[in-house]
Amino acid sequence: MHSSLEQMTVWSLVSEASLLVQAVMLSLVLASLASWYLIVQRSAVLRRSEREARGFLQRFRSTADMAQLQRECGAEADQDAGLQQLFQAGYREYQHLQREPGIASEAVVESVERSLLVAIAEQEERLEKGLPLLATVGSVSPYVGLFGTVWGIMNSFIGLSQVQQATLSTVAPGIAEALIATAIGLFAAIPAVIAYNRFSARVASLGARYYGFGNELQGRLQRKLHAGSGRIAAAA
Repeated sequence: MHSSLEQMTVWSLVSEASLLVQAVMLSLVLASLASWYLIVQRSAVLRRSEREARGFLQRFRSTADMAQLQRECGAEADQDAGLQQLFQAGYREYQHLQREPGIASEAVVESVERSLLVAIAEQEERLEKGLPLLATVGSVSPYVGLFGTVWGIMNSFIGLSQVQQATLSTVAPGIAEALIATAIGLFAAIPAVIAYNRFSARVASLGARYYGFGNELQGRLQRKLHAGSGRIAAAA
């Protein structure tokens, strides 16, 4: 009995588990790999977005000529440059409406606001990509692992009913292989839950920054409109 217990390893227990328990383990391993891929990928995306937001906000506040800033951003803005995307969306709408004859300043401001809201929604959707899968892995994996554990223990007791004398060497392998499913489920769930909570907080912080930038851009464009209408009134 002692020698048979010493020969038990994780790999031997997995290989000798029932097909259903092996399928549960495989699904949990695949879920864990998918969640770790998302953790690494989304962490890089959020890091670039946060760095871009800090840098572009400084450029925007230190630049008086927004037309020049728009020309500079035209060739360098990428998908992760969230604030640049917002700036271009709002300023392009402003330039387009400025060419329309007789349009009221309030209509320009409202149209720019709608354009910014659409751009912010697109950025939030981009930042939240992959988070539902992390939430699913974090919430479902423990139950999937528990299902594999219950099924393995049930099979162990069914096997015990067919032997004359139950010993540790006959009980231990079945229970151990069942507990491996729970361990894999927790291994898949814990990093996914931590990453989901962390990424959700960072996405919310970036979203608040995007809304703040949209208000700041809208205020500058509104002041520019009022200054232009004031010059026209003075000339008249």
